[in-house]
Amino acid sequence: MFNASAAAIDRLLREMFDAGVASAQPAVRVPRFLPPAPKGRLIVIGAGKASAAMARAVEDNWDGPLEGVVVTRYGHAVPCRRIEIIEAGHPVPDANGQVAAQRMLQRVSGLSADDVVLCLISGGGSALLPLPLNGVTLEQKQAINRALLASGASISEMNCVRRHLSAIKGGRLAAACHPARVVNLIMSDVPADSFSDVASGPTVPDPSTCADALAVLRRYGIEVPAPVMDMLETGRAESMKPGDPRLARIESHLIATPLLSLEAAAEVGRAAGVDVHVLGDAVEGEAREVGKVMAALARHVNGRGQPFKPPCILLSGGETTVTVRGEGRGGRNVEFLLSLGIALNGEPNIVALAGDTDGVDGLEEIAGAIVRPDSLARARRQGIHPPASLADNDAHGFFEALGDGVITGPTLTNVNDLRIIFVGGR
Repeated sequence: MFNASAAAIDRLLREMFDAGVASAQPAVRVPRFLPPAPKGRLIVIGAGKASAAMARAVEDNWDGPLEGVVVTRYGHAVPCRRIEIIEAGHPVPDANGQVAAQRMLQRVSGLSADDVVLCLISGGGSALLPLPLNGVTLEQKQAINRALLASGASISEMNCVRRHLSAIKGGRLAAACHPARVVNLIMSDVPADSFSDVASGPTVPDPSTCADALAVLRRYGIEVPAPVMDMLETGRAESMKPGDPRLARIESHLIATPLLSLEAAAEVGRAAGVDVHVLGDAVEGEAREVGKVMAALARHVNGRGQPFKPPCILLSGGETTVTVRGEGRGGRNVEFLLSLGIALNGEPNIVALAGDTDGVDGLEEIAGAIVRPDSLARARRQGIHPPASLADNDAHGFFEALGDGVITGPTLTNVNDLRIIFVGGR
């Protein structure tokens, strides 16, 4: 029987989160998917928060010659001997990302059918490869990206727009590799593990259209410069589509996914003697609304023993969104937790941890936080009004004041968020 002391619960939730992160480490996942040595050259390219660690795993497990360039977020670099590592801005693109994208295109130009391009893709790659189409400036892309991030648009919607304003995403990088064979190793951080959504699909075909991108911009009332609007309306910004002959030699492998990390976390909970119920790996929606729904479920389990008997753990993954209306620092995991805590209103025997597996929640160098039955009372004793913090999108400030943040530093992987709710029963 699980020891349900407060310290034991905190420890178990953190161990589950750490297990989910550990299961998606590139050193664990990359080696088993490496291709055979080609007749020609092996060129390694990649983008994402885990791309540098993936590159290091390739180097450590590849005997023959190789070369390449990958781009990762500032602070997420891992030393490599033969693969160039470039750091760039995330979630808002910067000039370093543009340089990295240009270098990548140069590396894959002029290849032969005997060459293999090994593409290492993980979450975060969209912002890290900001090479605008001709007629679009980096400043315009940055402004559109900021507006999308604040709008409440889903990751799929944001990436649809990004693909159609890029000279490298939406399959364009794969087309530049032709006639070489392209092998994609993809660490998914998106719902349904859609290849075209991870890093906005630079090396896979894109089934979405300019019309879809326009619909996203209109849905969220995002204004764009007239030249950008014209490119979308005329179809001049169309991406690479399935069936294009330049994309015929693409092979893609999902090497890590949100579901795999959820299963690793669940194993730790079950080994501790607690029933774990996985509610899904693609939970989306406004973070505060998801928090309310999860709180209602947890309270029903806690008080009525339905649909699950306590003690148990409710486990979910996916990526919620935050529509920024206040002056706070945002963060979808902490906003989810603050909303959950407010809805629970001190309900006994419910403790929750939520965090991003890359170690960065929103713009903050903090993975997430933990909320307990006494969190609201402790905050009020410090003069903090929880609903006001939520209204101001300042959940990071709320949990920082309590000292209840979950801090991991860069984890060098990225398979989306983990939300872990312990329900002990009344």
